[in-house]
Amino acid sequence: HISVKIDGAPAIVWGTHPENGKFFVSTKSAFNKKKIKVCYTKRDVIQHFGHQENVALILINCLKYLPKTEGVFQGDFIGFGGQDAYKPNTITYEFRDVVEENIIIAPHTYYTGDCPLYEMEAHPLMGDLCETDQCKFVQPFVDRVHKNISTPQIDPDYFEFLTVKEATVAKQQINQLIREGKQLHECDLIYILGSLKLANLYMMVVEMKHEIMEDLIVYSCPVSFIGDQKVNQEGFVMSTEYGMIKLVDREQFSYANFTQGRFQ
Repeated sequence: HISVKIDGAPAIVWGTHPENGKFFVSTKSAFNKKKIKVCYTKRDVIQHFGHQENVALILINCLKYLPKTEGVFQGDFIGFGGQDAYKPNTITYEFRDVVEENIIIAPHTYYTGDCPLYEMEAHPLMGDLCETDQCKFVQPFVDRVHKNISTPQIDPDYFEFLTVKEATVAKQQINQLIREGKQLHECDLIYILGSLKLANLYMMVVEMKHEIMEDLIVYSCPVSFIGDQKVNQEGFVMSTEYGMIKLVDREQFSYANFTQGRFQ
């Protein structure tokens, strides 16, 4: 299964609480083990999020306009109705028409388990949620054109991989190059990773990732822009037998995120 990564903010968690059967809204703070922030009423929203005026306003409207569905869901908030273009974070989303619904959310995950919220199991949302006159759900469909290309066979014993500490430092150095708008070259990676073999592996994985993303066709999604440049979404999430794999154009989206978005 492949889904589109929507660049919304903040993350919204909502649904029927498994422990009391009440409808609630929250951010990812709903999954805290200690300071759990679950909102059943407007008063709860003000109590937990009153110090974050924008978040509180969004949650109050979500409490009012989200459909009272069974189960627990998570999605990204895109904006309030009344416009045809929205920029919740780094990417601007352009809809075909002015959105008439009150709120716009891109759902992507549902949770299962008869247990506290922080113990529930997350699953990628495969089907569509039913939207209403008050709530618009952005739920793109992704198709893939499969090519008959053999997958490279990689022997992990051939490589001397970095330790966790070394990998953390390497990631910071790679992020710095991206932040500066510099293209990653093999010589840079050899210096950062300390190995020609790892540098070649890194570049090969990047190439494989881009080949997969080029094979993807997206339907039912607003047109995405970074500045004036049309882009093929923030990225994608593939759910496989090995887990969830995120596919993002690091040199394009991460650069914009570092310089324009939340990390600037």
